Amino acid sequence: MQKKLAIAILNWNGKNWLEKFLPGVVQFSQNADIYVIDNLSTDDSIAFLNASFPTVKVIRNNNNHGFAGGYNEGLKEIPHEYYCLLNSDVEVTEHWIDPVLELFGKDMSISAIQPKILSYNHKNYFEFAGAAGGLIDNLGYPYCRGRIFDDLEEDKGQYDDEAEIFWASGCCFFIRSKDFWAQNGFDERFLPTRKKLTYVGGSLIQEKRSFIPENQRYIM
Repeated sequence: MQKKLAIAILNWNGKNWLEKFLPGVVQFSQNADIYVIDNLSTDDSIAFLNASFPTVKVIRNNNNHGFAGGYNEGLKEIPHEYYCLLNSDVEVTEHWIDPVLELFGKDMSISAIQPKILSYNHKNYFEFAGAAGGLIDNLGYPYCRGRIFDDLEEDKGQYDDEAEIFWASGCCFFIRSKDFWAQNGFDERFLPTRKKLTYVGGSLIQEKRSFIPENQRYIM
């Protein structure tokens, strides 16, 4: 039976990241189907995936469409109710998905959710790109709960909650597929700099830059 959640990892010549972090995603994501969307890699990513991860589904784009275009093309092939867009350089933790699915089921007004994102190398500190969810001030400057400009806070549980946010990080966020396509996917005119938009205090990850612990989620 098809699962409600699809984890979609965009890849371009990222075999080294997949080799390091995909085992943990597979181990701790039994309640999701896992896809790698490949942007016409020239390394041996596809051969590695086919040989080492037979349960991971591979979608091959016909070109390197970048971040927005790559996801737009690949997600067309994924029929699930929820998407999780996850960078390939992210370490996830046990039970990182459960609180997100619980919250989606409880509140139909929520379109997207971001987990807490901590630094991979300094796991007690928030990650620059997303931290505990993105906001914007009255002058138009974006910032995060847990990060103001380049000043990163230590995680002491101060954001272990559920909170409405203004934007979510493209490092990792969950979104209802119907809402993603209602907006015609990503606007391909924009290139990612520090990524995208939502927060949950119950799910946590860590990238090569970041880490996602369990039971931390932030919503939008």
